[in-house]
Amino acid sequence: MSNAAAQQNPVPLDVEAVLAWYDRHARTLPWRVSPADRARGVRPDPYRVWLSEIMLQQTTVAAVGRYYARFLHLWPTVAHLAAAPLEAVLVEWAGLGYYARARNLHACAVAVAERFGGAFPTASEELLTLPGVGPYTAAAIAAITADERIAVVDGNVDRVVARYLALDVPVRDAKDLVRATVQQAVPARAGDFAQALMDLGATICAPRNAACILCPVEPGCRGAKLEPLAYPVKAEKADRPTRYGHAFVMRDADGDVYLRTRADKGLLAKMTETPVSEWTGDKRPFAPPLPFDWSHRGQIVHVFTHFRLELEVWTADITETSALADGWWADPRELDAEALPSVFRKVLVAAGVE
Repeated sequence: MSNAAAQQNPVPLDVEAVLAWYDRHARTLPWRVSPADRARGVRPDPYRVWLSEIMLQQTTVAAVGRYYARFLHLWPTVAHLAAAPLEAVLVEWAGLGYYARARNLHACAVAVAERFGGAFPTASEELLTLPGVGPYTAAAIAAITADERIAVVDGNVDRVVARYLALDVPVRDAKDLVRATVQQAVPARAGDFAQALMDLGATICAPRNAACILCPVEPGCRGAKLEPLAYPVKAEKADRPTRYGHAFVMRDADGDVYLRTRADKGLLAKMTETPVSEWTGDKRPFAPPLPFDWSHRGQIVHVFTHFRLELEVWTADITETSALADGWWADPRELDAEALPSVFRKVLVAAGVE
């Protein structure tokens, strides 16, 4: 059978084999109900599933663990999270990245409290009406918490299916085929099946390793018969441009550092920063916000999704603070209470503050 024919008429995923493998090898995760407990009737908490799914977007399981535990400690229910100030949520999110998620997280909790009386919805159609909940997140919550028979396709599942079909195009060019392949297989145990495919991609069918001999779908896998690591086919990556700027770290006579809040919209909106210049595509001359005695403390580099940032770091000790009216002075020993993104923590380290 040709590669194209195999993709058009694939051997269906062996659902029973996938679920049997999951029953034995499911990962233990703090937000997950084990297959054994699920079989005994334990229902996953949609609030916890939603929280984990939002945190896991563009982030690894290892990175999410402590944030997830901290959020549940502070806000054990969606009602608690809805009642929290947005600033407190941003502080706890600092360092996890992709900060629009934190703003949407809070907005979603408020929407659940106001529109659903604090009862987190579990139907994908209702979930899609909530801030920050897109098709993937809605499908994941609906399948895992209510066994809605809907395809849940994340990056791990993309890889499993791309190898299974030996897709000869990048996944982004075959999204409909990947989703249809999964949707066709979704069983009554939709939540366990969704998590099983995720676990397969995370452990057996991993990005740089394919342990095909251990894989429950190996018998029907086209990629396993060819060269599994050749799939998914890599898409051409656009060049990541570099932007340049200056960061200004000011300390007063007590050693406190001057901070302020970023604009309400745009990159890192509403997070905490040190004063900075505009970030531009070319290097601009040093132009400090105030005429103090500035010292150059080196350069930091931070990579965002769509661009690479180079910031020159400058420091100044100042005695006249009246010109600084749009921010506040923070004790360097208490910076963990500030909503500082990673890029500005790098700036403070370079400045000798952290």
